[in-house]
Amino acid sequence: MIRFEHVTKLYDDNSGLEDVSVEIEDGEFVFLVGPSGAGKSTFIKLILKERDADSGRIQVGDYEVTELPEKLIPQLRRRIGIVFQDFRLLPKKTVFENVAFAMEILYERKSVIKKRVQQALALVGIEDKAERYPQELSAGEQQRVAIARAIINNPKLLIADEPTGNLDPATTDEIMQLLLEINRLGTTVLMITHAKDIVDKMNKRVIAIDSGRIVRDEYGMYGFAEAGEFDKGVFDYE
Repeated sequence: MIRFEHVTKLYDDNSGLEDVSVEIEDGEFVFLVGPSGAGKSTFIKLILKERDADSGRIQVGDYEVTELPEKLIPQLRRRIGIVFQDFRLLPKKTVFENVAFAMEILYERKSVIKKRVQQALALVGIEDKAERYPQELSAGEQQRVAIARAIINNPKLLIADEPTGNLDPATTDEIMQLLLEINRLGTTVLMITHAKDIVDKMNKRVIAIDSGRIVRDEYGMYGFAEAGEFDKGVFDYE
């Protein structure tokens, strides 16, 4: 699904990524962790081709991203769903309209949009909130809307950027279970987080970035709990 081969992207202050090689398989659930400025955002921007690598090769699904012409970038991005910490819902649109918007910009037929939106809202458990506006929802419900919008076009990859950062512990558990269910349905999930407790509980693959390099790539509680190690400098919890 995602392959970085000796990828380097450096900025004027020498931040970014340096000689990164990693592969994420179809259907994996992977946590991407690291302190602020470690290179996590650059990693995501390179996947989306919001930035171009200085060197190396990036493959996302069937797309050779490093050589992708500008006219094909929208096609790449349509195959990737993104969920943000701050939801980014349109306040003057209902839940249904927020989710439908991601299909309307692709000029899908109204009958197809209606069916798919209903299915997406049912999957995330808020089909009864379709006519509500974002400000009428709890934070957890808003995040469910954001997830429904992200998966409405059946992406092969879902990028979740701190999706539980604004949620209480109980709601966080619900959202994580929802992301697990989406993953079980076949979508690759790449989640950026600082929440050690979530990573420990989930027991999934952990890729840790520090100073632009991958410093750990293991499974389990932050990938190294069995060894009794804990490097707060790497993970810089917020």
